[in-house]
Amino acid sequence: MSLPDITDTTDTTAAARVAVVGGHGKVAQHLLTELSRRGRTPVALVRSDSYRNELEALGAEVRLLDIEQEGADSFAAAFAGCDAVVFAAGGGPDGNIERKRTVDLEGALKSIDGARAAGIRRLVQVSAIGVDEPLPEDTDPVWRAYVEAKRDADAALRATDLDWTVVRPGRLTDDRATGRVALGDAARGEVTRADVAAVIAAVLDDPRTVRHQWDLVGGDIPVDDAIEQLVATD
Repeated sequence: MSLPDITDTTDTTAAARVAVVGGHGKVAQHLLTELSRRGRTPVALVRSDSYRNELEALGAEVRLLDIEQEGADSFAAAFAGCDAVVFAAGGGPDGNIERKRTVDLEGALKSIDGARAAGIRRLVQVSAIGVDEPLPEDTDPVWRAYVEAKRDADAALRATDLDWTVVRPGRLTDDRATGRVALGDAARGEVTRADVAAVIAAVLDDPRTVRHQWDLVGGDIPVDDAIEQLVATD
């Protein structure tokens, strides 16, 4: 498939329709709600139609996409009509090393290729804090596979000419949103999934966040202010 010319930068403030890869995940579900609240149309990409009613109740359009079994062409088709892509998928907490590769890495790579094929420049990727740091030799193999998958996915996205942003949360919790975070080169810590979603939505609304990679943990600064502090001097 020939790729469209994506030399011209699109207006990222116009991301009215946002494809969310891994649309049934816990962060993703908060994001669907937040995007709907902001007047956006979230498009939840999921492998099972059984999630449809649940996600439509959050304001999402639902499209089917099997991240592991389908290729970049299917990703591009699923992204049709969207202005931005959020990669929020993960291989889950179980001990399946293979799924860390097929979901966390290969899913991200296919999202990149699919966005390019669909002519979409804007891609926000949810990663994890500290994945560039060296791992001890005795690191659990499953954790090593996860960290390496996220690390390599981030590197692949940063190497593109897309309008990317990488958000690297700390340990995720299901606590209620605080609306306050520490963003940038943050120390290890916890952050609520709801606050991660709020940051992603705010990043999508601000074109100054393009080509930035930030750690994210809970903190004392309101989300919009935390972003403003990082981009105001660019």
